[in-house]
Amino acid sequence: MAETTLSSTPAPAAGASPLLRMEKVTLRFGGVVALDDVSFEIQQGEILGLIGPNGAGKTTCFNALTGVYQPTSGQVVFDGLPLGRRKRYQINRMGIARTFQNIRLFQNMTARENVLVGADAHHRTGVLSALLRLPRHRREEAEGHRLADELLELMDLAHRADDLARNLSYGEQRRLEIARALATKPKLLCLDEPAAGFNPVEKQRLMDLIRTVRDRGNTVLLIEHDMRLVMGVTDRIVVLEFGKKIAEGRPEQIQNDPAVIAAYLGVEDDDA
Repeated sequence: MAETTLSSTPAPAAGASPLLRMEKVTLRFGGVVALDDVSFEIQQGEILGLIGPNGAGKTTCFNALTGVYQPTSGQVVFDGLPLGRRKRYQINRMGIARTFQNIRLFQNMTARENVLVGADAHHRTGVLSALLRLPRHRREEAEGHRLADELLELMDLAHRADDLARNLSYGEQRRLEIARALATKPKLLCLDEPAAGFNPVEKQRLMDLIRTVRDRGNTVLLIEHDMRLVMGVTDRIVVLEFGKKIAEGRPEQIQNDPAVIAAYLGVEDDDA
């Protein structure tokens, strides 16, 4: 299917550099092409939706920009620097954090301890400093606890701070995973289907939360199947199908794009 270009997509401000660029990224697994020459940009302070039918390559795209997979060709440029073959922890320290389709918390740690794990990502003191309780270690520890409490409050989890993660409800665990990701102080927060399993009230709450995260200074990349949520919270949307980008534009443009309708309904463009 040919890519649809929407000319009325808002252009970035003159002289502005995108926070992230996917530049002709192709990713192959043997004879399977998971991503095929995919290019798009994310502007600072934007909420960008990444959507498409099952198997479109959305999570693979996340994995390519967070260091899980190395592109076969093309490159990912973040904050002006090619990611190259950097390790996942190095990419995280550059300012990219993510959540996962399947919740990945430390189930036998408390909510606060889970967030502290994220806060530790930027700590510079080592084991010796911790054992000797040196001043710099104590400062970093105090800052980590302050940040953890702030994020738990933001996620409405302050009252569950000392509860084990495994004892939290499904929705609380989802919010805790976002809090842990934010604790790494990311410039770009990648959310992989954060509303999975949510009821309508929880989805509305999540929309408000995503806007709050953006208003705090984070840029957000969102994978989500719930179209009402995506259309209600994103500034722009990129659509993938079979590993190819088929459309890009504002929510109202994507909603009425024949190629997107065809991809979701499984019909030819002309029939859509």
